[in-house]
Amino acid sequence: MDGARHGSEKLAALTALDAGLVGCRHCTRVWHADTEVCPRCGGGLQSRDPTSLQRVWAWWLVGLLFYIPANLYPMLITRTVGLASDATIVGGVIELMHHGAYAVAGIVFFASVMIPVGKFIAIGYLAVMVRRSRGYRPRHMLHLFEIVEFIGRWSMIDVFVVAILVALVQFNLIATINPGIAAVCFALSVVFTMLSALSFDSRRIWDEIEIISDESAS
Repeated sequence: MDGARHGSEKLAALTALDAGLVGCRHCTRVWHADTEVCPRCGGGLQSRDPTSLQRVWAWWLVGLLFYIPANLYPMLITRTVGLASDATIVGGVIELMHHGAYAVAGIVFFASVMIPVGKFIAIGYLAVMVRRSRGYRPRHMLHLFEIVEFIGRWSMIDVFVVAILVALVQFNLIATINPGIAAVCFALSVVFTMLSALSFDSRRIWDEIEIISDESAS
C-alpha cells in the first residue's frame, strides 16, 4: 500500500521534462523534447525559459513607473457650464463617499488601487521566491500565480468606466467628460503588469513541486 501511494505521488508530479516532451506556450501543443520549432504554430519551443525572470522584472518595473503618474494625475476632466474640474483615482473615491455612493467607491478603490497594488506585490514575490531552491511552499506559489492570472481580466474596469462616461456625457457647453492623462498611464500599467505575469515561467514552480514529491516519496 505504501509503495502504491508513493508511486502515485511521484506519478502526480511527473512533468513534461521527465517524459521527454515539451509544450508550446503559444498553442499548447505537446511535442518531443528534441523539437525546436512548433510545427503547428511556428513558435519556438523551450523546456524552460532561462530569460523569463528578466522579462518579468522588466515589464514589472515599467508597469510600476506608469502606475505612479496614474495616481498623481487626473483620471477624469469634467466641464460643466464652462467650469472645469478634475479628479484623481483616490480623489474620485473620496468624492463618491461624500455623495454617499459607498458601494461604487468601494468597487473603484478595489479595482483601481487594491488589485493593481496586489498584483505588483504578488508578481514581485513570485519572481523573488522562485530563485530560491528552498524556503517556500511551491503549491501555495502555484495557487498565487493562478490568482494573479485570474484577476488580470478585471484590471481594466477603471478604464472601461472612463471610456463609457466619455462616450455618454458629451453635451458641449452644458457638460462634458474627457479622460485625463492618468487614464492612459493606468491602461499602460495594466498592460505591462499583464505582460509581466505572462512572462513568468510557472514550470519552475512545478520543478520544485516535483523535487519535494520525490524527497517525500523516498
